[in-house]
Amino acid sequence: MNIGNLNKKKIVNDPVYGFINIPSEIIFDIIEHPYFQRLRRIKQLGLTYLVYPGAIHSRFQHALGATHLMSTAVNVLRSKNKIITDEEAEAVLIAILLHDIGHSPFSHALEKHIININHETLSLFFMEKLNKIFHGKLSLAIKIFSNNYHKKFLHQLVSSQLDMDRLDYLKRDSFFTGVTEGVISYDRIIKMLDVVDDKLVVEEKGIYSIEKFLIARRLMFWQVYLHKTVVSAELLLSNILKRAKELADNNVELFATPALNFFLYNKINNDNFYNSDTAFNFFSQLDDNDIMASIKTWINHDDITLSKLSNNLIDRHLYKTIIQKQPIDKNIISDLKNKVKQAYNINDDEVNYFVFTGVLTNNAYSVVDDQINIFSKTKNLTDISEASDMLDLSILSKVVKKYYLCFPKEFKI
Repeated sequence: MNIGNLNKKKIVNDPVYGFINIPSEIIFDIIEHPYFQRLRRIKQLGLTYLVYPGAIHSRFQHALGATHLMSTAVNVLRSKNKIITDEEAEAVLIAILLHDIGHSPFSHALEKHIININHETLSLFFMEKLNKIFHGKLSLAIKIFSNNYHKKFLHQLVSSQLDMDRLDYLKRDSFFTGVTEGVISYDRIIKMLDVVDDKLVVEEKGIYSIEKFLIARRLMFWQVYLHKTVVSAELLLSNILKRAKELADNNVELFATPALNFFLYNKINNDNFYNSDTAFNFFSQLDDNDIMASIKTWINHDDITLSKLSNNLIDRHLYKTIIQKQPIDKNIISDLKNKVKQAYNINDDEVNYFVFTGVLTNNAYSVVDDQINIFSKTKNLTDISEASDMLDLSILSKVVKKYYLCFPKEFKI
């Protein structure tokens, strides 16, 4: 008996699901690897804790939770006589475990202004690196993650409109924010899953749980993910990083941790990232601490724009944010910019960091993407948008567009 191997079959006490199992040695070894441990230092919801103080859970927790749900889903499908080999089961668990491993800290802001590579591509880079480290044991997981495996329903469990990622983050984000409108019946949804013609489907008696899931997702977007103060904080951080990158591109000296410094002073794209061990190694060290430590120091920088923006974030002096269904009046924007320019003694370019507009969009369900299919007792498959007799899914699938205006709170319109 190998005692070392037994020690790898750990039990983790998760606040959302209770005790969950680490199901295999390779999954334990991946979790223990520094690439995965980095996710402990990246908040799942970025700056949302500035609105909901409890929202300080990590991407590490989310990855473990999604893996737990995947394990449950595999067992449910096997109980319904769907063939999933042990190799496939382990691979789909690894795929969901690593689905977010490429996230940078405060992903959307950093991807837009500093990294220039989306997190899905970065996750695949990490998986390929880990596959070499673990001597090819992740090859099948990569096929499933990339949707290159012949059993397409396995990829749907990882990435679709009803995947284990969404089930976990809705349940987990609702739990940690305290927003009860996001509570979903994840356990019943999983028990209602089945596979028909290589498609993931939901048994007809689970339709009400799916309807509640779609409503919860819509409410969580507008109440949490696109809450106007959360949007304000994320846009402020985005502008800080944009200004820092602009200064770095002009060879202005900035304090930054080594990992952040590398990306500030180098232009990175898919090709040079993939072919550069230096770029990958620095990214594998990058976490929330790099960003926040640097921003704290930028408060004292000579550049008034960077200094002011950084101070506003650290002390939570966020933008005043107005969100409405109609485009923002251009005269209001112009008047605000003139007031801010005079008050802060800044130029036309710099004022755009303090007064700006944009668009928020959201839809809870897409009839274009891979659909959520309901499997009836008469063996028919029907999209949830047609099967539901309670919801107007045309409303849930409609792209909602709202316009926002951000400006410093000390100014009035």
